[in-house]
Amino acid sequence: MHDHAPRGIRHSSNRRLLALSLAITATVMAAQIIGAIVSGSLALLADAVHMFTDAAALVIALVASAIAARPATERNTFGFQRAEVLGALVNAIILIVLSVWVAVEGISRLVSPAAVEVEGGFMLVVAVVGLGANAVAMWLLSAAQRTNINVRGAYLEVLGDLIGSLAVIIAAVVIVLTGWVQADAIASLAIAAMIVPRAIGLLREVVHVLAESAPSGTAVGEIREHILTTEGVVDCHDVHVWQLTRGAPVFSAHVVVADEVWEHGHAPAVLSRLQECLASHFDVEHSTFQLEPAGHVEHDAHA
Repeated sequence: MHDHAPRGIRHSSNRRLLALSLAITATVMAAQIIGAIVSGSLALLADAVHMFTDAAALVIALVASAIAARPATERNTFGFQRAEVLGALVNAIILIVLSVWVAVEGISRLVSPAAVEVEGGFMLVVAVVGLGANAVAMWLLSAAQRTNINVRGAYLEVLGDLIGSLAVIIAAVVIVLTGWVQADAIASLAIAAMIVPRAIGLLREVVHVLAESAPSGTAVGEIREHILTTEGVVDCHDVHVWQLTRGAPVFSAHVVVADEVWEHGHAPAVLSRLQECLASHFDVEHSTFQLEPAGHVEHDAHA
């Protein structure tokens, strides 16, 4: 007996869940921008910027997954996975600029509160709608986030949006009850403070990838030790580890093997063991090894 009953929208494909989450996020973001214009709330606008970070991340993930699926060409021999990195670079720059603007405007409103009018009631309505939408998005992603790292990332992003909506709601309630409009500026500064570290972290990661540095958490020395323990290997040099984009590490190394490996035709077996070692122990699927005899003279060695 097999159960063919529908499992519900929460058990849809990960791509569909991400698309639904994007639709909710983009809709709420648009509502918050309109609400910020109508109510004069800087906190709503800051929360819209906060949601923009998540919408942009989801768009980059969806678009990059489609672009990365394109086959490599003679000009783009590694394919198109760097599209995600370039998109993240644009995203990080926009976020930093908007966050600085929100912070400057928030400080200005704290200094001159009399020059600002904020409609707390309308601000509260929009913030409550945003809170509800974020709760729905979290519910949609709650099942899949336990098994998929990309969905998990989206889930945490929506959780951050929900916290931002709570900050706006608190500020709106304070304004409605007391008329203290500075609460809006304080909430906007709090949300900007949530955005800036994420934007800087994203920019740092982009620079890390473009500089072709070793992926975070990758111990090159440990990889070299694993290679040297492989039967038939006597030395290892010119070890390089970099990444095309997040989660796509690339590895290359020159490996000196014993003379008997060549004499008995065991080089293919050694190569297979090396590649299996990289894939199983270090999650590196794309590895390139140059096998060399012990007497080989390296004319351009630099590591």
